Amino acid sequence: MSAMALRDSSHVEPGLMPAGVLAVLVHLIFFAFMIFGLNWKTYPPEGMVVDLWSSLPQPAQPANKERSVPPVPKPVEPPPEAKPLPPEPRTPPPPAKPDIAIKEKIEKPVEKKQPVQKDQKELKEKELKAQKEKELKAQKEKEKELKDQQARVAAEVAQLQREQQEASSKAQAQAAAQSRVANEIDEYKARILAKIKRHIVMPPDLPGNPVAEFDVTLLPGGDVLEVKLRKSSGFAAFDSAVERAIFLSKPLPLPPDPALFPKFRNLNLKVHYRE
Repeated sequence: MSAMALRDSSHVEPGLMPAGVLAVLVHLIFFAFMIFGLNWKTYPPEGMVVDLWSSLPQPAQPANKERSVPPVPKPVEPPPEAKPLPPEPRTPPPPAKPDIAIKEKIEKPVEKKQPVQKDQKELKEKELKAQKEKELKAQKEKEKELKDQQARVAAEVAQLQREQQEASSKAQAQAAAQSRVANEIDEYKARILAKIKRHIVMPPDLPGNPVAEFDVTLLPGGDVLEVKLRKSSGFAAFDSAVERAIFLSKPLPLPPDPALFPKFRNLNLKVHYRE
């Protein structure tokens, strides 16, 4: 039994050692892959630095670098030690494009600001000019309206004065005409009375100055149509003498204007004894 145990312990199955070495090698490769993969994927972010240029620089040609792929160790021999590789340096992007974009962003507001301010200034000047023109136009219209009103008032005053002058002239003319007509009527009545007195045969020695009043109706041309005693003088001889003289004096003198005949159609005559 012991002999069989010794024989079994001293017996080693072929291929057992290479299998163990292979298992250890696979674990080491997996461990190295995990370390290298985490270090390659967890680079810290780098900050961006922007420079302002007065002139655009020539764009730098980025260097094309191939990332180094970690060599895969041969599965036959294990590495003596698995050391992590340092992270690869990242090439910063060329600053040309950010500079151009930032410069455009900075320059564009400056370029737009001046025209906007200029446009606003011109707009304000135009508004002030339009307002002044509007005020000047309103003032001119007001002055014109005032002048027109003054002209209308002056014309109305002149018209009123002309009307007053015309009315005054007309009144004066009417007064003058009436005065002329009255004078002409009085004149022809005096002529009629004088003609009648020339034909009176006065009775002698009548006391005082008796007056006989008659209403005489005349025809156009001065003929006597009718004579009526209106008021006796108190002396029949004087009344009869006056009536006879009236008929003897026809035709009685009348004014040449036919328009004045109505004033003589019914004529009232007063004849005094001593005149």
